[in-house]
Amino acid sequence: MAETTSLTVTLERPIGAALSPAQERAREYARRARAESTLRAYRTDWADFTRWCADQQLIALPALPETVAAYVASQAEAHRVATIARRCAAISVVHKTAGLDSPVSNELVRTVLKGIRRTLGVAPAEKAPLLPSTLRDMAAALPASLIGARDRALLLLGFAGAFRRSEIVALDVEDLSFTTDGLTVLLRRSKTDQEGQGRKIGIPHLPHSDACPVRAVREWLTAAGITEGPVFRAVPRPPAGCPVTLGPRLSSRCVALVIKRRLPAGTDSSQYAGHSLRSGFVTSAFRGGAGMKAVMRTTGHRSVAVLLRYDRETSLFKRAALVNTGL
Repeated sequence: MAETTSLTVTLERPIGAALSPAQERAREYARRARAESTLRAYRTDWADFTRWCADQQLIALPALPETVAAYVASQAEAHRVATIARRCAAISVVHKTAGLDSPVSNELVRTVLKGIRRTLGVAPAEKAPLLPSTLRDMAAALPASLIGARDRALLLLGFAGAFRRSEIVALDVEDLSFTTDGLTVLLRRSKTDQEGQGRKIGIPHLPHSDACPVRAVREWLTAAGITEGPVFRAVPRPPAGCPVTLGPRLSSRCVALVIKRRLPAGTDSSQYAGHSLRSGFVTSAFRGGAGMKAVMRTTGHRSVAVLLRYDRETSLFKRAALVNTGL
């Protein structure tokens, strides 16, 4: 079951026979049907399920609905609803990939999941938005070093483009175009554009600001000598007397680590995450009076309802009906 547990699609072939070039291409396209980050999460989730089944002396593939229902119930003790739902999705995908019916579709499992949602609630655990005043303080406090230049560019560009953390680290130099108006960023792929249609985001110059993202990005690229390939890379600490050699592309997790590490002293870092840059842009843009369409052009949101989630805290008092009651 190695192929199944790694969530790849196998093609039937005689034992010992090699796949034809066409079969290899079909297998690769099938693998690319899902984002690599999704596949990694599914592999982890499937491994967790198989370990649990082994501990309980139960069969993981094919799994009985009663097995999945018991597993789901055990997960509710320590995990959020979103995590449980993703693990169920992994179990379902593995079964379907193996040509089996998904036990997750069984009414027993669906009922248990419904009970968990009603018990735990489905509200997401929201992190605090990183607002401009805090971001400016963070940028100003960064050291005059190579890693300081990188972190300044990452934070300011991530905020200015309302980028998701995966979008920030996926940027290559070839995706950036400096113009007289500012910086054009080509976002080749995103969470809502898995097929790679792509879109462009304009980051204007802020000539009177010490936190201009365009200037920060240019200074980082110049200082690091980066002319092609990944924009944001690891900056290892070299041995004494040796020049700095840049490392590989940063991972998505590094965005959150940079934010937490660079927060002002005394700030509760547990309240912030990689998404704080994106939510900070949207929150502050709404507070500043930006229109819905202008914000959506930057964020790439396709649903007004989803974008309005960011506006709820901002609107609690500004649009409260009590002021119109005459009390």
